[in-house]
Amino acid sequence: MNIEHLLYDYLVTTGLTETAAAYINMLTLLILTVVAAFLVHALVRKILLQVFTSFSSKTKTNFDDLLIKNKAPRNIAHIIPLIFSLEFTPFIFVDFPYSENIAHKGLQVFTIILILWIVRSLLRTIKDYFKTLPSLKDKPIDSYIQVFMIFAWVIGILSAFAIMTGIEFIKFITTIGAASAVIILVFKDTIMGFVASIQISINDMVRIGDWITFEKYGADGDVTEINLSTVKVQNFDNTITTIPTYALISDSFKNWRGMTDSGGRRIRRSLNIKLDSIHYLSNKEVEDFKKVQSINTYLETRQADIDAHNTKNNINKELLLNGRNLTNIGVFRKYVETYIENHSGTNKEMMIMVRQLAPGTQGIPLEIYAFSSDKRWKNYEYIMSDIFDHVIAAVPYFNLEIFELPSNSSFINFKD
Repeated sequence: MNIEHLLYDYLVTTGLTETAAAYINMLTLLILTVVAAFLVHALVRKILLQVFTSFSSKTKTNFDDLLIKNKAPRNIAHIIPLIFSLEFTPFIFVDFPYSENIAHKGLQVFTIILILWIVRSLLRTIKDYFKTLPSLKDKPIDSYIQVFMIFAWVIGILSAFAIMTGIEFIKFITTIGAASAVIILVFKDTIMGFVASIQISINDMVRIGDWITFEKYGADGDVTEINLSTVKVQNFDNTITTIPTYALISDSFKNWRGMTDSGGRRIRRSLNIKLDSIHYLSNKEVEDFKKVQSINTYLETRQADIDAHNTKNNINKELLLNGRNLTNIGVFRKYVETYIENHSGTNKEMMIMVRQLAPGTQGIPLEIYAFSSDKRWKNYEYIMSDIFDHVIAAVPYFNLEIFELPSNSSFINFKD
């Protein structure tokens, strides 16, 4: 006597038809198997969660904590009930071979899905764990995890189709290979993003946390996420800009990491001095400028050198143009350079320079080139503004004028 036919034999002896007895027997075994599978699943899940929780509390690493967070124990708990169901399927559908075949294929497909769930939980755990490591937290881990998951899902879906159609997996893959061109077209962005992610990682072009400026996409802020298809940038106005990953290798963008890793942030700004306010300095003006403490020593040394040169070469100084002379813009340039060198907000180990640029229709630009010691945006702007507040206010003391286009105030005293 077969165990699976106990109820069937009993029902037949009671006078029930064989067909009805077979259906009632199958439904009863199915219900009992489902209930047993749920009870086994609940028991296994409870045991696994307790084991993982107890184990994670005793270990120093947070990898096991992340396994629980990403539901790995829950997914693994499905394995035992699934095996239980596969083993009992032939008994349940003993009188229904066609239904047994369908149920068996359905459970095989669910097995593939369960494997994908477990793989996804493990990959997410690995991703979260790597992001906690200082050496890897700025790497595009998301891109690699997504690539593995895409390959896993593709293989899983193809395996499921092969099971449902009854075709061997190798033959199914061979058949589907004919449509590879379509597949490549569909996954074009994914493939390009994967290649771009590898190049970005190998060449260390962008890291999570880098400040980048990408004018083409209107991005100016910190990189918050790098995945297979997109790079997310949180702009300084708190908006989010999404950039295609492959754009980082096909287009030009600016990465400010070099500045943040260096000892200072560059200050590069110029004042436009009116050309007609520039002149040679008379002896009286030189003496007046010697009252400026920061350039007193410079003026005395420089003027002594100039006088010695002019005397040696018998220069006629009745006309200032003759020989060598100090100019108000030259003295002002030296004053600004000395001021910046002594400013508390500039990095003295990096370049400090005040230079003239080519004269133009708006005067002669006097450019300040230096580096602030504080690279934080707000403090950087304060340091730069503080420097230019002083420099702009100092311009009239050197009998110079800043060029500006006429405004309403320029015509207040104008009369017809």
